[in-house]
Parts: sequence; structure tokens; C-alpha cells
Amino acid sequence: MITDPAYEVSPWSLRELELNLDLLPQSESVFALSNGHIGWRGNLDEGEPNGLPGTYLNGLHELHPLPYAEAGYGYPESGQTVINVTNGKLIRLLVDDEPFDLRYGTVRSHVRELDLRAGVLRRECEWVSPAGRAVRVRSTRMVSFRQRSVAAISYEVEPLDGEVRLVVQSELAANEEVPHSPGDPRVSAALSSPLLGEEHSATGTRLRLVHSTTRSRLRVAVAADHRVEGPAGTTQVSADSADDVSRLTVTSVVGAGQTLRLEKFVAYGWSATRSLPALRDQADAALVGARDTGWQGLLDQQRAYMDDFWERADVEVDGDTEIQQAVRFALFHVLQVGARAEERAIPAKGLTGSGYDGHTFWDAETFVLPLLTYTSPRAAAEVLRWRRNTLPAAKERARQLGFAGAAFPWRTINGEEASGYWPAGTAAFHVNADIADAVVRYVSVTGDEAFERDTGLELLVETARLWRSLGHHDHAGAFHIDGVTGPDEYSAISDDNAYTNLMAQANLEAAADAAERHPRHAAEFGVTDEETAAWRDAAASMALPFDEDLGVHEQSVGYTRHQVWDFGGTPEDNYPLMLHYPYFDLYRKQVVKQADLVLAMYLRGDAFTLEQKARNFAYYEPLTVRDSSLSAFGQSVLAAEVGHLQLAYDYLGESAMIDLEDLENNARDGLHIAALAGTWTALVAGLGGMRLFDGGRLRFAPRLPETLSRISFRLLFRGRRLRVEVGRSTATYTLASGEPLQLVHYDEEFTLTTDKPAEHGLPVPEHRPPPAQPPGRAPLRRPQHPK
Repeated sequence: MITDPAYEVSPWSLRELELNLDLLPQSESVFALSNGHIGWRGNLDEGEPNGLPGTYLNGLHELHPLPYAEAGYGYPESGQTVINVTNGKLIRLLVDDEPFDLRYGTVRSHVRELDLRAGVLRRECEWVSPAGRAVRVRSTRMVSFRQRSVAAISYEVEPLDGEVRLVVQSELAANEEVPHSPGDPRVSAALSSPLLGEEHSATGTRLRLVHSTTRSRLRVAVAADHRVEGPAGTTQVSADSADDVSRLTVTSVVGAGQTLRLEKFVAYGWSATRSLPALRDQADAALVGARDTGWQGLLDQQRAYMDDFWERADVEVDGDTEIQQAVRFALFHVLQVGARAEERAIPAKGLTGSGYDGHTFWDAETFVLPLLTYTSPRAAAEVLRWRRNTLPAAKERARQLGFAGAAFPWRTINGEEASGYWPAGTAAFHVNADIADAVVRYVSVTGDEAFERDTGLELLVETARLWRSLGHHDHAGAFHIDGVTGPDEYSAISDDNAYTNLMAQANLEAAADAAERHPRHAAEFGVTDEETAAWRDAAASMALPFDEDLGVHEQSVGYTRHQVWDFGGTPEDNYPLMLHYPYFDLYRKQVVKQADLVLAMYLRGDAFTLEQKARNFAYYEPLTVRDSSLSAFGQSVLAAEVGHLQLAYDYLGESAMIDLEDLENNARDGLHIAALAGTWTALVAGLGGMRLFDGGRLRFAPRLPETLSRISFRLLFRGRRLRVEVGRSTATYTLASGEPLQLVHYDEEFTLTTDKPAEHGLPVPEHRPPPAQPPGRAPLRRPQHPK
């Protein structure tokens, strides 16, 4: 962990006040810009030095073989890896023929700022060359939310001590060298020169490169255009290109008090089916639109988009300035990954880095989509439409494994299974129920019946069919799902994993309900009354393991009889355990990588009493080592619900600061998008106590730790804009627009209208003795006094 803050604490921005090359890889992730379609890592404009060059297009990937020591039936044959595509960020500078390189000369000042209101990254640097020539460089970078295919840069150079000859080289560059970081399976496999040149051009101020991939057979076109302003009569422009580089060169003699300014517009397009001319024209058309809008127009569009987002999604935190900054940082990056994804997946790292090979997992639906559903519902719907588009691959995978319905992949980019972790990854069938849960949540929150009919129904039907064929009834009629892996990846191939069974139960019930609401469409998928009755029967008789002696639910059958991991004998340097101990040993011990049963108690809270939640939480907390970034937020939510408010606050801090303080020492590979989304959930569902229940009603049971004096959050529900403000003794609910809304405050039902806010008192929070964590694995304590 970083001892001194790397970034200035501010409510609406993230500022880096000096360039620390040791932190450069982390900062490149933190300062990444994206719109869900294009991703630009926060590399320096001049490209070097860098930690990990990164330009990504959502879904564009290359295939590579998955080697196995021994082949087996059903093993995925190809892995999928996101690739670093054509870099449009590059702007190199020479000052009197010396390269502007911050490793040489003298850096007087260097400030970068991620402006969360404007949606742009700004940079200002004063640099003295080895020959003593001083310049000020200012740049502003954006990836447009309004114009999906467009990114842009404004770049200015100002001499500080007399006339200087400047050369600016604006480039499109493909097949950049990408460093390889061995030893951690979370780090992307390095692919050398993955792009094959198909066309290049440089004419006037316009550049273009077109490439394709070898195995995945995808084509990408990138085009750039420029506006140049400099001293009259001294500025010259030339252009040249080759297979992997297209370059605009601007030369100018610039005096003190004058500036050389370059505006760069970049457009991206990729396709698996479109021809080279069609894709070229697509990129060119997007470029024309960007130039017509102009730099200031793009800035104005970006600010208007962000203003609307914050109006419906902002979270305010009084009493902890770090958490205030962190939650807005989290909201911004989750917006970036989903805003214009448009029937593409949400990768675990977003488009901020190549970690996890750019794959999407179950955490997209379970961790990220809740935030998007309540703040940017169209983005959530697009991700679920992508899942629906991949149903043919999921159905084929189920048939390959011998089951009915669909078996969605554990990790993927294109919808096909890409996990080499056999059989544990394939056995994590709960991804099916997580997708179904996201469908039900989206429909409940938005009331979008057309989506349920046209997209959600088929997803619910095919996932339910998987559960019915995967599970079985025993002689007493109980329904069991055996040999699966739940969220806790330190327990694999378990019988009746409680999380899986409970989420499958909800999946089966939701599918039967949806089929009855849309009988004609259900019939088109071959659904019969007998099938829906079988789903309901399986759901009603679903097994839920419980240890009568201990009085707690078991994570899976027999789990509490396993030997407890030797936490006292485990050195602190041996975490994460998966990198220091064989999975076989982990699988047969009581040690929890990430919240499993605890997560089930949040997502399926209706299946437990409050006392059961408290006892279960107290039992599993000392077993949970949090070797996953997906754990802290779930533990925060449950800690708040059962009365451990300081612990909830501590876990909130861990989720919020995971990348800003690089708590897992891997932010260099990209941000932890699910953990960032979990920051919002820990505040809204944890301290705000929000639950969706009873077929689509909202209930709030807010509570605050002593340090925080107030939180407020905004969200969308059934087309209405709702604001909830929680103070020390009261909660205030405000409806900004729309028809009256029925809400529940603790157990009190009330009707909220736009006429006036509704204020309700808060009960005195119940404090329980906090449970212990494994030695050395307690969350960092949040400060007890406001900063």
C-alpha cells in the first residue's frame, strides 16, 4: 500500500501534483478514459515513459491456444485476449531538436487532473531541456460520451524563455511493444504484434490505418484529423505513413508569449464482418462529425452529459473527504465502462488495462449492473442484450456438457468459454443465476416490460432449464445441485452451495413468472405448463444446508465439518493464498476467498431472518481472507445490516480505496471495476439500507457510523428521480419528478410525492460485538474523526 497519498483529495477531481515514475503504471489506470466502446489508458501524451501502453476497443480480441498437460473432453481450446490496438493518443514533441522526455532535463512542475465534472483529463508541465530551453505543455484529453467512436486531444506548447523551434509529431501507431508481467494469472498474456497491416494513408492533416487480427479475424480502422494554430508564416505541416504508423509533422518557430496549438480528433471502428472499404468509411464519417462539432463543441457535449449523469447519480458523503472523492471516482469509472458499450460486455478491468485478459465474469451482472440499473438503465439493458446475443454459444456449451438450456461462460470476451481453470471455472454455474438476477432487477427497477418480453424472457427460460437439468430431487423430494463452485473460489466442486441454490431458486421462480406473463412468447421457446410447474417444484424444494449444532447455514453441504485453515501459521506474505498454496489444500479447508454465503444473505436476504444473518456473519467473518477484490463490499453491506457499523465503514473504505491506494498492488493492470461499483453499493445498500423486494418495491433502513454526519444519494426508479438524504437522526426522501411513489422506511410504508420531501426518524442503531477476522486480515480502520 502507498503510505503517502498519490493524489490530492478533492471532491470533484483527482489531481497528481508530481510525476512519480514508480507510480506511473497505477496512474495510467486511474487516469484512463473510456466510453464503453473506446478505452485510452492514461499514458503520457508523448508515449514514453510508460508502464503499460493501452488503447482498447470493447470486444476486439485475439485468440490463442490454451495448452493442457492432458487433454480432456469439454476443455476450451482457445483463450481470448484483449489486444492493444492502434494508439491515437501519441503526440511527440521536439524542442530545438531535443525530445520532450521527462526522464531527461528538468521537470519544474507536472500536474495531471481527472476532472469528474467535465469528463476530461488535463495535464500541465513545465520542462527545461538538457540544453536549457524551457517550455510549458498543456493538454486536455477526452473520449466522447456523445460521439461513440470519437476521442480527441487539445495540445499546446508555449516557450518560456525566448524563441524556440518546435516539432510536433502526431501519430497513429500500431503494434506497440507491450511489457510482459509473469507470475500472476490475473495479468494479461502478452501478444506480440497482433495486428496485420491492411491499409495506411496520410494526406494533408488526415491520417488513417487499417489492420486485422490473424486468428479472431477482426478488422479495425482508425482515422485522425487535426487543426493546427501557430505563429503566422512559420508553421509547416507534412504527413507520411507506413503499415504500422501514420504521422503528421508540424514544425514552427515560436517566440515567448506565443503558442503552438494542435487539436487532434481520432475515430475508431471495428467489425468481424464489414469490408475494408465499409470500415474505412465508417471511421472517416465519425471523424467528419467530430471535426464539424469542433473541440469546444465536444467539450460542451461532454460537460452536458456529465451534468445529467451527476444529477441522477451523485452520492454525497459528509465526514470523510477520501470516501467522498472515491465514490465519485468509482461512479465515473463505472459510467465509463458502460455508457456506450452497446451490446458489448463489461470487462472486469473495464477498458483501463489488460488484466484478466480483458475478460468479463459474473461480477459484471452482480456487482456492476446494479449501479448502472439505478443510474444509467439503458447501459444495463445493453449489457444484458449482449448476453442474449451470446445465447447460441451458451446453449451449445450446455449441450457439450450434457445439460439443457444455456451454460454461460465463466470468463469470456466473445461469449465462448475461455477459462483454462478446469473444472473449477466451468463448475461455477452460478453465473447463469447472476445473469437472471440482473434481468429481474432491471425489469423491477425500470418497469420495462418490452425488454422482459423481447430479451429477458429468453434469458430466464434458458438459464432455468440449465438448473432443472443440472439438479435432481432426492428420495424425500428435496432438490439438490451438486458438484458446483460458488463465489468462494477456495471451495470447488461442492454439493448444494447455498449461494448457488438460493440464486438458482430465484431464477427458476422468475422464469416461471415471466413465462406466465408472456405466454405467447414463452410458447415460441417451447415452454409448457408442465415445464414451468417443474421449475416451481424445484424452487420450492431447493435444499439449503444448515448446521443444527452450530446454528448456522453451511456454505455447502458438510462445509462446517472441514478442518479450519491454519491462519495463525500462515505468514502475512503468503496472501493471496492461491499464489502460495495448492488449490487442493484450499478446497478441503474452511477458508473463504471472498464473500459467498454472506453475499447470498444480501442478494437473497428474504431467505434469512435477521438473527440468522447475524450468526452466519459472525461464523464466516473469521474464515474470510478477502483474497479477492469482490469481497469487501458484500461484507460491508451485511456488517451494516447486522449492526457492525464501524466494520461496515472499514470495509467501505477498503472497497473505495482499492485502486486509489493500490491496496492489492495490481492497479497497474487496470482498475477493479466491480469493487468500484461495490463502493456505491456499500453506501446505498449498506449504510443507506436500500433493498428491492416484494415484486419491485424499495425499502430503506439507513444507518450511519459515528464518523459520518450525512450521506445522500440519487437514483432512478420507474422513470422517477429519487434522492435520499440520511443524517444522524433522520432520513429525508425527495421525489424530483414523476408520479407518487410507494416506499418503505424500515417497516413504515409511505407515499412520496413531488409536493414535499418526507422526513422519517432513525432508530437507535443496535450494536453487536464485532466478529474477528483471520490474523492480519482485518480491514484497515477508517479514521474516527472527520478529516
